[in-house]
Amino acid sequence: MPDDGERMLIRNATVEDAHGLAVVHVRSWQEAYRGLMPQDVLDNLSIAEREANWARFMADSERSSRTLVVERDGEIVGWAGYGAARDEDAVGSGELWGIYAHPSAWSRGVGHLLIGAVEDALRAEGHAVAYLWVLEGNDRAAAFYERHGWASDGGEKVDRRPGLVLRERRHVKRLA
Repeated sequence: MPDDGERMLIRNATVEDAHGLAVVHVRSWQEAYRGLMPQDVLDNLSIAEREANWARFMADSERSSRTLVVERDGEIVGWAGYGAARDEDAVGSGELWGIYAHPSAWSRGVGHLLIGAVEDALRAEGHAVAYLWVLEGNDRAAAFYERHGWASDGGEKVDRRPGLVLRERRHVKRLA
């Protein structure tokens, strides 16, 4: 949870948040995925490229309304995206698309705020069940989700990207 006196605000993201979203995205990947992905991939992540991608993504009002940010002292320290399931075998479910906190904000309550808000939003949209994907070997993230009631259901997928193969495990939670 937040330190005494530390003020955090959770809100919907806007196009103006593209830089802050990109910084959190890149820095969290570089720290969380060290040893799980090729180091050159992590070293070559570009905040400027991520910012441009986020600006395009956030220009879509439906996507921006489903992206939450946490600010601490006016700086974005975490974000989460959610919505309807993207996988064909999970139609009708909700999905936590991604949740990240800046490494300087780890273990400070940012993830707790975000996951609670996402679960509430998915419930409000009528989803009784939700799922998310965790990179294989990311034990810190898996433990975080398990503390919040998400459990591995044995589902696996392989995400192939240029120069990269990501193996992921599915976690699910009953929301209703």
